[in-house]
Amino acid sequence: MRVGPLKIKAQLYCGDELAMGPGKADLLEAIAREGSISAAGRAMGMSYRRSWLLVDSMNRCWCEKLVETVAGGGQGRGASLTDLGREVLGAYRALETGLAAASQQGLLSGLEVMLRDEPLPPVREEG
Repeated sequence: MRVGPLKIKAQLYCGDELAMGPGKADLLEAIAREGSISAAGRAMGMSYRRSWLLVDSMNRCWCEKLVETVAGGGQGRGASLTDLGREVLGAYRALETGLAAASQQGLLSGLEVMLRDEPLPPVREEG
């Protein structure tokens, strides 16, 4: 999320593995909306394999699964967020909102006044 010149990207790690970030939160929302990992991936422009690997990573990083899957097509099949998945997603989005609000409370203004509107052209290498 971008607030003026500041890009805020909250990432939560489980050891060295990214447990939650903006892309994984977007994927959870897409799974909740679409009802399947493959449809969520398509909606986000990513392959099923990439979507599945992200879900697998999330499910391994949290104390319980965030996404429950039932193989095959048809009624009752697909993917849905678990109670913990909905809770983690809500808490993560609240964290993002809180970070954006904090950046608007003057903490950024000291840096912002020193920042150029546009960068200077690159310095040409002398040689």
